[in-house]
Amino acid sequence: MLRNLSKIIFFLSIVLLTACTTNTVSTTPNNRITIVASGDLSTLSKTYAWHETMFVVHTANKMDEDVLRKQLISSVNKLMANKGYQLVSINDSPQMIVGFGMALESEMSDTEILAKVGLVPGLYTQDVNGNYEKGSVLIAFFNPRVNLPFWRVLAQGFTEPDRILEEREARFDALITMMLNDIPQA
Repeated sequence: MLRNLSKIIFFLSIVLLTACTTNTVSTTPNNRITIVASGDLSTLSKTYAWHETMFVVHTANKMDEDVLRKQLISSVNKLMANKGYQLVSINDSPQMIVGFGMALESEMSDTEILAKVGLVPGLYTQDVNGNYEKGSVLIAFFNPRVNLPFWRVLAQGFTEPDRILEEREARFDALITMMLNDIPQA
């Protein structure tokens, strides 16, 4: 009996010791993204051009703005081409016009975004690591005849400023894919 009790205690000790392990937990980037869309996609057409004035970027580092603009345009163009839409010149009478805006929270608050766009995803920022800042990306599709958006999508997530260019491009592609997921095949 005592021998059986010793075996039980021995095996129980092993189980308890193996359950007590130490792991180094690395902090991973916060991948929360909130997206809100509004409008009617039934008016989508096969050709599009970029809006001549709606390509606004508000960041703390003004030197990054041109790179961000180019990344967003490239990501949208890739996705639209994959879905069968054709990019044309604004002078070729596109059937729709695409515009966008990007801003960091330090440059434009949710209240300002709501006033200008009428949408706010409302990404919660409490208890977020100070290395990350909330960023907002808006993409809007316009009817060229009335220059009013017929559909728009606004996403908010956390920026990772220290990412190398290739990683930022991949994140942009993934974000644009999520944002324009509702766009049907042409």
